[in-house]
Amino acid sequence: MPVLHAAIKQIKVRSTVEEKILLRDIAFDLKPNNIYIIIGKNGSGKTTLLKALTGLLDQRFYNIEGEIFFEDENLLTTNKEKLLEIRNDKIKYVFQDPINSFDNLKTFDYYFKKLSKNNSQTETLLDYFLLPPSNKLYKMYPFEVSGGMAQRISLTLALSAEPELIILDEPTSGIDVGIANLFLLKLKEFAASGNHSVLLVTQDLDFAKRVSNKIARLSNEKLSEFKPVDEFFHEESSTQPSPKGRL
Repeated sequence: MPVLHAAIKQIKVRSTVEEKILLRDIAFDLKPNNIYIIIGKNGSGKTTLLKALTGLLDQRFYNIEGEIFFEDENLLTTNKEKLLEIRNDKIKYVFQDPINSFDNLKTFDYYFKKLSKNNSQTETLLDYFLLPPSNKLYKMYPFEVSGGMAQRISLTLALSAEPELIILDEPTSGIDVGIANLFLLKLKEFAASGNHSVLLVTQDLDFAKRVSNKIARLSNEKLSEFKPVDEFFHEESSTQPSPKGRL
């Protein structure tokens, strides 16, 4: 049984004049113990798709037609309380700009205390990601850390929650190669354990090749089929010069 099933007919954005289709005919399943990667150029709609999965798009401006099932719940029609419960405990995001996902008036103690699970591994994760120990970090405010630190703190929070699905938006932007390798190893470890899955969007093709089990491309409003890494890049190379580095 998939961790998440998506069948999106279309995502539209409203303006004062008209509605514009951003994405259409997108269908995929995320199965346990896999890392799925979506690659695509800037403006292709990667972040829009991620936010659509758990209702993070502002309904005043966006309209989503279709269904997204998680644990027999259609996340597009379920009530707000259930949706918040799923976001808090079972599907965790690591945003591209993590600094702005924190409230600068709250210390990190606030965010770690919100975790529903008393995860004894949090201290180990802080050390693994080269972060200060909890007795120091929890007293700090978001404006006191760099973007790279905020990215590592966000992933530590996500992993500490022990969710079923972690969704990451451009996780390697703003971090160096060494930290990217730490991310890679920890995400592989997470996906391999329990009933876990990872969905990640990136332009970093080298990282995508090394971390993913299956890859798809988002372009021209549509998402290609998720395919094993070797098969995906073989097909890509047969239609265009082999891509390297970033898109």
